[in-house]
Amino acid sequence: MGKLNEFFTNVKLELKKVTWPSKKDAYASTTVVIVLVLLCAVFLGGVDMILSRLIRLILG
Repeated sequence: MGKLNEFFTNVKLELKKVTWPSKKDAYASTTVVIVLVLLCAVFLGGVDMILSRLIRLILG
């Protein structure tokens, strides 16, 4: 039980050292991630569509 208390005490101390992002920074980062995910999805969807049609043409 003593080790568990020590662990949580250390966790609490480490969390106090963390520099948390501001609300503005978190919002901006989230927006960038969502936009990049959407762009990747559109790109991969396009490549998939092109390759599917190409394979259908080849296999006939």
